[in-house]
Amino acid sequence: MLNVSNEEYIHLKSIWNSVNGYLDEKTKRLFAGAIAKAYGHGGTGLSHSITSLRVASIKLGVDQINGKVTIKPDRQRKEGGGRKKITEIYPGIKEELEKLVDPITKGDPESPLLWTSKSTLKLSAELTKRGYPVSSTCVGELLRELNYSLQANKKTIEGGNHPDRNEQFEYIRESVDRFQEEGKPVISVDAKKKENVGNYKNNGREYSPKGTPTEVNVYDFVDKNSGKAVPYGIYDISEKIGFVNVGKNYDTAEFAVASIKYWWDYLGKGLYPEVKQLLITADGGGSNGSRVRLWKTELQKFCNETGLEVTISHFPPGTSKWNKIEHQLFSQISINWRGRPLTSYDAIVNLIGSTRTRKGLTVKSVLDTNRYEKGIKVSDEEIAKINILRHEFHGDWNYTIKPDMLYNGK
Repeated sequence: MLNVSNEEYIHLKSIWNSVNGYLDEKTKRLFAGAIAKAYGHGGTGLSHSITSLRVASIKLGVDQINGKVTIKPDRQRKEGGGRKKITEIYPGIKEELEKLVDPITKGDPESPLLWTSKSTLKLSAELTKRGYPVSSTCVGELLRELNYSLQANKKTIEGGNHPDRNEQFEYIRESVDRFQEEGKPVISVDAKKKENVGNYKNNGREYSPKGTPTEVNVYDFVDKNSGKAVPYGIYDISEKIGFVNVGKNYDTAEFAVASIKYWWDYLGKGLYPEVKQLLITADGGGSNGSRVRLWKTELQKFCNETGLEVTISHFPPGTSKWNKIEHQLFSQISINWRGRPLTSYDAIVNLIGSTRTRKGLTVKSVLDTNRYEKGIKVSDEEIAKINILRHEFHGDWNYTIKPDMLYNGK
């Protein structure tokens, strides 16, 4: 570098610092080139020390000033300039990364949002071994482009793993693919957690004038006159449309199937007027559990009333978080109403119904004023009358209920 005085160096550095934030790439290059040209031999080193720009960029700036290189006014660099994308350097890197991630992928197999338990650092090391020397930052960018999300292992475990867990995930994925290819509806169902109705604190923060937070009750004691809201959701996987039936008392199997019936009446039969088959993916427990007798008898009534043949596939025990509705619908509802007190049933229905995402999610919400009783018993005789076909693979998790021929007068 040139032997310039301290004062002169500090002066040049001060000028650069004062304008750097206002310059685009081309102007920075010209500024640095002007310093290098002004100081002649050794000026490039001085300019690099002041601006921290690459020496090659500074030399290009000098060539531009000298008229040796011409760059169009609407461009920052000459044609072909700039760093190439990693996918251009290594065309097969995304495919290789997916091969690494897929064997240890955890979660809902038919979901476009996949979850991986390997860190980007480890994936970077594996790719480097296979001839793709990339940084962990680059791996993270590639995973985002592939729609993957890195999750800590402890976030993906709810209980003991069933030995047929992965096989059931694959079975669900194949069923979903088959129904979607044939244009038949596939819905994911579940009950969202109950919410206190009233002026209670709702987690999250929302913009409001400074110093004027929404005032809510100090204590969250349930007001018996206000009650609780019981949201039961149906998410149409193909159409990306959510439906939420908001109940006022209990989350029972009768309520769960009634919610599905409301979805069919409000949305389903309009979207799928010609179909005779429906696939439901559901948790293994709760009101729509695989062992719940009332769930199956109510589904039989639903089949009889609609003429639909309904196939149900349950997620294995301890994997309810992988039910697609959790991430595609319920999480978005929680984001939409964050920080807002759920003061009434109307407010809850409206907040759910106003949920939208940039990826196209829309939600229909209704209030169910019917009362559903707990503890309804289903006899062995009633179970025997269900027109059910259990699948060869895990018939306790996978089964099809068909309309009762006698009921339909055939």
